[in-house]
Amino acid sequence: MMEFRSGNPMLSDKTFEPSIGTQADRMTLDGTVNKTGILLLIVALTSAWPWSMVMQNPDNAGMANMLSIAGAIIGLVLALVISFKPHTAPYLAPIYAAAEGLFLGAISAFFELRYPGIALQAVALTLGTMATLLLAYKSGLIRATENFKLMVISATGAICLLYLVSFIMSFFGTSIPFIHQGGVIGIGFSLLVVSVAALNLVLDFDFIENGVNSGAPKHMEWYGAFSLTVTLVWLYIEFLRLLSKLRD
Repeated sequence: MMEFRSGNPMLSDKTFEPSIGTQADRMTLDGTVNKTGILLLIVALTSAWPWSMVMQNPDNAGMANMLSIAGAIIGLVLALVISFKPHTAPYLAPIYAAAEGLFLGAISAFFELRYPGIALQAVALTLGTMATLLLAYKSGLIRATENFKLMVISATGAICLLYLVSFIMSFFGTSIPFIHQGGVIGIGFSLLVVSVAALNLVLDFDFIENGVNSGAPKHMEWYGAFSLTVTLVWLYIEFLRLLSKLRD
């Protein structure tokens, strides 16, 4: 049970108790895959609005920026609620996906204006990375051992803390240079972050597989899809940052 829990330390033992209903009340792999597809479709559809707004007329950048900020804030709040209350995932995960779509559509357009073709490259790298790691996970080349999970979670926490410090520093007119700037150190940092984000996909795969095998409640399909969507959004953003640094 601890192995199942380690994907999200905020979840309690009760969350993972097998469903006492019929098989239809339990988490399935097909159900999780379908719900992941639904969330990603919502992200793609809602991202089209700010994307087209900016690409058709760059003067709309201000409005698109407001949409991106609103999407980011709403997405963050919903992500925290869903993480602490997994049973809300069936209702809040689609709204989270829509909010993230607004955010991604706007920033993708901003990157695209400066680096033509970068958005498609980032999408291809994100999907390619997911497919490669899924194949490696299913073939046993990568195993989500306890030490592996501890390493990935620790590295993810360290990166989040670094981003938080940089965000706070921005209010005082300064920042951590290698996070936003290019150069050897900046590119190396982005490569590290992309690697950590990609390895989080392995934790998501393991979480979903263990949930299915343990007969977790049906709503955990939405939670598993939500977790995978969060990681893919993060990975896509980091690919955008890495590619932009390489272009520079």
